Amino acid sequence: MSISAGFDLLLRGGRVICPASGIDGVRDVAIRNGKIAAVQPDILPTSAREVVDVAGKLVLPGLIDTHAHVYQYVSGRFGMNADLVGVQSGVTTLVDQGGPSCMTLPGFRHFIVEPAKSRVYAFLSAYLVGGLEGHYYPQLYSPDGVDIDATVKAAKANRDIVRGIKAHAEIGGFARWGIRVIEMAAEIGRRADLPVYVHFGQLWGLPASGANGEDADTILSRVIPLLREGDILAHPFTRHPGGFVNRDGEVHPVIAAALDRGLKVDVGHGSHFSYRLAKKAIAAGIVPTTLGADIHGYNTHVPAPAGTPDQHEDDENHPFAGQAKFSLVQAMSSMIALGLSLEQVVPMVTSNPAKMLGREDEIGALKVGRDADVSVLNEVSGRFALRDNEHNEVIAERLLQPAFCLRGGARYGAVASILPQAVAA
Repeated sequence: MSISAGFDLLLRGGRVICPASGIDGVRDVAIRNGKIAAVQPDILPTSAREVVDVAGKLVLPGLIDTHAHVYQYVSGRFGMNADLVGVQSGVTTLVDQGGPSCMTLPGFRHFIVEPAKSRVYAFLSAYLVGGLEGHYYPQLYSPDGVDIDATVKAAKANRDIVRGIKAHAEIGGFARWGIRVIEMAAEIGRRADLPVYVHFGQLWGLPASGANGEDADTILSRVIPLLREGDILAHPFTRHPGGFVNRDGEVHPVIAAALDRGLKVDVGHGSHFSYRLAKKAIAAGIVPTTLGADIHGYNTHVPAPAGTPDQHEDDENHPFAGQAKFSLVQAMSSMIALGLSLEQVVPMVTSNPAKMLGREDEIGALKVGRDADVSVLNEVSGRFALRDNEHNEVIAERLLQPAFCLRGGARYGAVASILPQAVAA
C-alpha cells in the first residue's frame, strides 16, 4: 500500500490494539484532516508534519465510557464537567446515564453536547426529572414521574445523541412502588427501539430488603424477563443488595440464562464496585461486555473555590462514600487486577460500547476514513494497591495511565484533576 505525503500527525511505534480491525501489534497511525489516514508498520516519519514517538505505549481506538454523569449543574453534585471526565482523562466518548430526561434534553444538547470537546451521547432517563439528586426527592421517581409517550417521542426525535434508556431496578423503588416503573421503562425501550440500561443494587439510601415485604434477591429474576436482547444489566459487582451476587454469596442463576439470550453486562464501576464480589462473579463466568466508570460528584473530589457553584459545604454528609479520584483507565486496571487480560478489557471500552450505541460504523475502531479518535496509554509494571469502597484491596502488577488522546485529530493531554496517582503496594 502506497503512502501519500502530507500527514498532519504520525503516532509512531506504539502497540496498536484495535479489536474491530483485528490488529494487535506495533503499528504507526497517521492522521490527516482530523481523520485516520493510515494504520500500518513503518510509515516514513518525513511524511508527516508532526511525529510523536509512542513506542512502549498502548495506542487504542478512542476510549468510550458507557456510564458517565456529565449534566453539570442541572443534575446537582452528580454532574461532572464532560471534558474533565472525557478528553482530559484520555477518553474520547462519553455516555451520560440518565442525566437528561424528555423535559431537560434540549438543555443537555445545547449546554453539554455542543460545547464539549468530548463526544457525548445520552441514555435518556425514564423519569421526567432525569438524574436529579433522587436520594433527596424519592417521590419524584414513582410511576407518576414517568411519561412513556413523551419519552419515546423525545428519544425518536433526538437519535443523534439519544442511544438508549436508563432505568433503576433497586429495592427502594420496589418497596415503594413495586415493579411498575421498570415495566414502563421496558415499554419505552421497545417503542423507541433502543436498549434499556438497568441499574441493579440498592440506591439512594432507600428502604432495604424486608420493607413492604420486598426481597432484594428477587429483583433480578422479576426484571430480566421484561428485557430484550441488547438490553444492559448494570453494576454486576455492586456491594449493595440486589446485585448479581445474592446474600448467600452466590451468583444468581438467572444471569447465565440472561446472557445466553443476548442481554449485556456493563460494569458501572464507581462507588458501587466491590472487588470481593467481582471475584465471585468473574469466577462464575461473568465477563462484562462493557466497562463504564460511573464517575460523579459524589465519588470524586474536585476542589472548587469558595462561593462557586461547585462548592458544597455539606459534602462530607453525602450518602455515597467514594474514592477521591478515579478514571475509566483506572477501571481498566481494576479489571486486569481481577485476572482479566488486557486483550479482554480493550473491547469493553472500544468495539463493544460502539455496538451498544449502534455507532460501530463511526467510533470504536482505528479504521481509515474514521474520525481520528485515539487514546494513548502508558502501561506501568510494578505492584500497585487498588482499593474499593468496602476497603478491599487488590494488587495490580500492571497499571494503565492515560498519556493523551486525539479527538477528531485534536490532541488533549491527560491533565484532569480527577486522575488518580499510582499507590505502590
